[in-house]
Amino acid sequence: MEPGVSLTADGASFSVLARDATEVELCLFTGERETRLPMQKDGDFFTYFAAGVMEGQRYGYRAHGPYRPADGLHFDPAKLLVDPYAVTLDRRFAYNTRLATFGTDTAPLVPKAIVTRLDAGLLPEPPKFRPGGLIYELNVRAFSLLHPDIPEDLRGTVAALAHPAAIAHFKKLSVNAVELMPIVAWIDERHLASLGLRNAWGYNPVVPMALDPGLAPGGIAELRQSVKTLQENNISVILDLVLNHTGESDLEGPTLSLRGLDNRCYAKDATGDLRNDTGTGNMLDSADAHVRRMMLDTLRHFVRQARIDGFRFDLATILARGPDFDSQAPIFAEIAADPILQDRLMIAEPWDIGADGYQLGQFPQNWLEWNDRYRDDVRRFWRGDPDTAGVLATRMMGSSDIFKEPATRTVNFLASHDGFTLADTVSYETRHNELNGEANRDGQAENFSWNNGVEGETEELDVAIRRQKDVRALLATLFASRGTIQLTAGDEFGRTQKGNNNAYAQDNPITWLDWSCRNLELENFVAALAKKRWENFAVAGPGFLSSATWRDLDGEAMTDTKWREKDLEGFVVEFRSEAGKIISIRVDRAARRCEFSTTADKS
Repeated sequence: MEPGVSLTADGASFSVLARDATEVELCLFTGERETRLPMQKDGDFFTYFAAGVMEGQRYGYRAHGPYRPADGLHFDPAKLLVDPYAVTLDRRFAYNTRLATFGTDTAPLVPKAIVTRLDAGLLPEPPKFRPGGLIYELNVRAFSLLHPDIPEDLRGTVAALAHPAAIAHFKKLSVNAVELMPIVAWIDERHLASLGLRNAWGYNPVVPMALDPGLAPGGIAELRQSVKTLQENNISVILDLVLNHTGESDLEGPTLSLRGLDNRCYAKDATGDLRNDTGTGNMLDSADAHVRRMMLDTLRHFVRQARIDGFRFDLATILARGPDFDSQAPIFAEIAADPILQDRLMIAEPWDIGADGYQLGQFPQNWLEWNDRYRDDVRRFWRGDPDTAGVLATRMMGSSDIFKEPATRTVNFLASHDGFTLADTVSYETRHNELNGEANRDGQAENFSWNNGVEGETEELDVAIRRQKDVRALLATLFASRGTIQLTAGDEFGRTQKGNNNAYAQDNPITWLDWSCRNLELENFVAALAKKRWENFAVAGPGFLSSATWRDLDGEAMTDTKWREKDLEGFVVEFRSEAGKIISIRVDRAARRCEFSTTADKS
């Protein structure tokens, strides 16, 4: 049985999974008028052929059955439910307490799915991105909302990414792929409205395929066109997907889709309670074949309809839980065997908050993984922590202690959407999340950050210079490191979030990129680093070095004794590229410098 909607010459076939429902109604909307049509049970699915229905028809579902939350049954026919396979919505989600109140009709509140005619499918081309390249992580809305050279009607949308001003910026930085933070429709967490806040990140989706109408008012066609333009400029596109939970949250959360149709899709512990290895109130059950099918169908949808090059999976450990993490989980084999997906770029955020949730290095050999140990160890070295030079060398050379031969699968990053910005890393010792309304208790407590100033110092210029030196040292380290690297939008020109390291609820100037305050000297420095790295790709190549020469800062050969010195301030490493060049990388903490150079091998 194929879930979702299929258009024919005579109408449309609707199919929805609802294993425990006694009855499901297809609800067709003409304006505010609702027509309810009883569907037929067919195994685990309910189906209906609606003669005369055409593209553009708005619809939803209502499911009947027992309401026993303690038993995992949440049927409430008063709740209008969004098709889990919806690809277009008529408006954005907005939280309302009535969405979680049993017996309250929610048709006026819930977005309606729109019957959409999809192409038979584009033939995807192999991604041009190769490991070792530069990924540029961006928030679609925040990236362009204040950009002066992008037309106002495009700002904050997917279409803005294809504007010449955006393309020019990506190319200036030699970006190989843009990674879009979630663009699928989401709902705010229920506590935000009372604080006057809105979710700015999108990591709280309801259904996995429907683009957010605010970010992509032109729907899948808008995404397709932007991807096409980016790819024509040799920039791959990666979607950040949330396939670990939905915005229906815990038992006090809203009933919007899966909860009211097929609550079996959510993982339960031995007592029947919702598992919460995501920290969001629920988690999808990846051991369920129907759930995995929805995940795979989501990936195929974006590849076939928009030629997406790859995916980054938020809390990817959840994908392989059943309930424990399994490095041989079915989802990995299913992706590897799929002719549409097998050559796509797959990136894991390799952790969740459940038992044994930290699984860095344990994903398949053809997956890349976010390496937070790189972030932390590089920060610790430049902060001045003792006994960190040796581990810095390991991180810069691809983290061979984590990833197995023949090549590293690391995604090295210094900062991401989650945590301090790069500028804030050298400006704040502790988080400042007071504006989030949680008494500064939210967000990561340990950031390995520092305030590069002196107690009571009044010379602000001196402080700014020291901070800039540190930022440049950090960035140069990133661009001199082996493996894939990632830069978060705005860090190339000094963006700040004023010390907020959990700005998910700050849809305001705290997260919007301020293009008028760019540090162009820093931006040009990053552009030069990126160009130099790309021209000397031997620096970036993911293969582990079979031979290299290591020296201390005085030019003497490194020994085990020297590596164990707690106050070791740096090192020099040299290796030969396949093209016959000698690559030399010098790290000097006292001078606040990291630099690499290339010379012809004269031997």
